[in-house]
Amino acid sequence: MALHADEDGGEGSLIDHLIELRMRLMRGLAGTGLVLLCLLPFANKLYGLLAQPLLDKLPEGAHLIAIEVASPFFAPLKLAFFTALVVTMPWLLYQAWAFVAPGLYKREKRLAMPLLASAVALFYIGCAFAFFLVLPSVFKFLTLVTPDGVSMMTDINAYLNFVLVIFLAFGLSFELPVALVILVLLGWVTTDQLREARGYAVVGVFVLAAVITPPDVVSQLMLAIPMCLLYEAGIIAARLLAPKPDAVRDEA
Repeated sequence: MALHADEDGGEGSLIDHLIELRMRLMRGLAGTGLVLLCLLPFANKLYGLLAQPLLDKLPEGAHLIAIEVASPFFAPLKLAFFTALVVTMPWLLYQAWAFVAPGLYKREKRLAMPLLASAVALFYIGCAFAFFLVLPSVFKFLTLVTPDGVSMMTDINAYLNFVLVIFLAFGLSFELPVALVILVLLGWVTTDQLREARGYAVVGVFVLAAVITPPDVVSQLMLAIPMCLLYEAGIIAARLLAPKPDAVRDEA
């Protein structure tokens, strides 16, 4: 009978977790859907804002074009959905945090919130860096190297895909300090090992920048140089947050 009671308790606990997970997912989707509905009336204006870095660099008389029939509808809609995800990212992360927090130790809870907040802030900073600095520089470079007799008129859907890749590349790359801190906290690496691997990291950063950015030197340098600086910032942050040996023994 005790065995059956334990089994029933385990099944009940599992069902409770699944119900909690479903509720958190529904709340996250509801928040994203609400923001999306609010953004839909402004989808065309959002696209116009996103296209401004390219439009400012195009020669006089050049403009964006729509090759596919439905592109004028789907491109702004796709942008509105992506914007809704970015705007509601703190809400989505909060739902994930509320689901896993009860199972964390006190120290893990104390470190998780600053790491989540830093991750969100760094992603936003990366996207802003890409929009205000990288895109204007890239488009200026591309317009300068356009051959004579070639009109640079980009499809709106191709332009959107290009910009979203840039945003994701820079937003995720700016998460490097958080990733390094997590690796140190998990005990997989130490700050001394990170310092010793600095040369390999720099080479890896430049290779990664060459792979995930457009094939131009400008965007590659504008991703690689900040990542090198962020690598150093990650080492400093990990050194500050890593538990001291005495603290680890006290917790044990």
